[in-house]
Amino acid sequence: MGQKKLIRFAELETFTNVLQYPENMKGKWGGFFEKQQPLTLELACGKGEYAVGLGRMHADRNFLGVDQKGNRIWVGAKTALREPLPNVGFMRTQIDRIAEYFEPGEVSEIWITFPDPQLRLSRMKKRLTHPKFLRLYQQILAPNGFIHLKTDSPVLYQFTKAVIDLYELELVEEYDNLYHQGATNPELSIKTHYEQLDIAQSNRVHYLKFKLPTVPLPDKDETLKQIIVERESS
Repeated sequence: MGQKKLIRFAELETFTNVLQYPENMKGKWGGFFEKQQPLTLELACGKGEYAVGLGRMHADRNFLGVDQKGNRIWVGAKTALREPLPNVGFMRTQIDRIAEYFEPGEVSEIWITFPDPQLRLSRMKKRLTHPKFLRLYQQILAPNGFIHLKTDSPVLYQFTKAVIDLYELELVEEYDNLYHQGATNPELSIKTHYEQLDIAQSNRVHYLKFKLPTVPLPDKDETLKQIIVERESS
C-alpha cells in the first residue's frame, strides 16, 4: 500500500464524521449527526461528491455516504470537516450489509450515483439496482422514500428500467439524456469524479427516480435473469 493511502487511513481513524464497520447503530443516527433530521444515503459514494453537494444544499437534512474504500471516503470526509458540514457523514462498510445499520423507515432517500455498472452478465447480481439489493433497501427505506440512480452506463440504465417494469415499481422521473432534456432540479447538476471521467463514453447521463413497495418484492429474479441475458447477449 502506498504511503499516501497509509496516511489517509490513519487520518480516517481520527475523523469524527466517519464510522468504519460500526455496530449497534440502528435508531442512533440522530446522535451521530449534530441534529435529528431526515437521513439520505449515498451508496457506493466514492469520494462523496453527492453527500457533500446535497449537504451544502439542504442544511435541514442529514447525508451519509457509504463505501467500502476508505481511501475514497477520506476525500469527502475531509471536505465536510473543513467547510464544515455537520449534516454530512460517512460510513465504511459493504453495501450488502446496509440493512444491518438502520431501523425500518430510518432512511428517507437513497442516491446511487455512478456506481460500478458490473457489465459482465456473470456479475449481474452485483448491480446496485438488482432486486437482491432492492430488498435490502426495502428494509430501511421510509414509505414513499425515493431511490435515485444517476449513471452514464446504458447497460445499468436499461437493466434498471427492466427491473422497474418487471416488478411494477413506481417510476417517478426519468431522463435518458439528463443534460439535454432540460432538467431543472439543482440536485441533478452535482457531478461526481466518475461522471467527469466519462468512463462509459456514452456522451450522455441517465437518471431514474423510483419508489419501492412496502411489501417484499416477489420472486421474479429468474425471469429477470432470462430477460437480461437475452437482451445483453444479443
